[in-house]
Amino acid sequence: MTPDDLTTPVLEALRTTRSMRRLKPDPIPDDVLHAILDAAIRAPSGSNQQSWSFIIVTDAELKQKLQQIYYDCAQRYFAAAPRTISDGSGEETMSRVRASARHLAEHLHEAPVLILACIRGNRSFSLGASIYPAVQNLMVAARAFGIGSTLTTFHLGREQDVKDLLGIPDDVHTAALIPLGYPEGRWGEAKRLPVEHVVYRDQFGERYWNS
Repeated sequence: MTPDDLTTPVLEALRTTRSMRRLKPDPIPDDVLHAILDAAIRAPSGSNQQSWSFIIVTDAELKQKLQQIYYDCAQRYFAAAPRTISDGSGEETMSRVRASARHLAEHLHEAPVLILACIRGNRSFSLGASIYPAVQNLMVAARAFGIGSTLTTFHLGREQDVKDLLGIPDDVHTAALIPLGYPEGRWGEAKRLPVEHVVYRDQFGERYWNS
């Protein structure tokens, strides 16, 4: 698929852009990568400063080193992570999520492309407002091309090692690591709580719609 071949309606792309952690090693064409990143930079940022940057990693040796860092951080997370999740799905669902996350940790370097989404500035909660919309744009654009992705931050447990590896300046932060690749699985809608359960009218807890 090329940038001229896109036919996925925007709402379908939004509803089916879910975490794809099992990816094929097939290469992604440069023109498709360019289109995906061009979509990313169309996102808003604070005062339109556009202080973001994106590192596309395709070198096999660099990907292997990133995987080793990522795997170490993931192992520490798994050791401390809860066994259930907040939507009430229980241990069975969490077990599937953990298995998928473990697969990514073990096979991260096999993804054809790793993208580091970076942002320059003083680290704060609000700084994310200037980079995560771009990350979402990137992931939805990738979905439109049939390319899977997931937003992960496990690497932040050893962020300085990642910055040293990729020559990232001290005042630039790595907000997300995003593997890209054609997925092994099928597209579909991820399980979410109904909108009626999370949208309120005027006061927290006052349902806007009743289910």
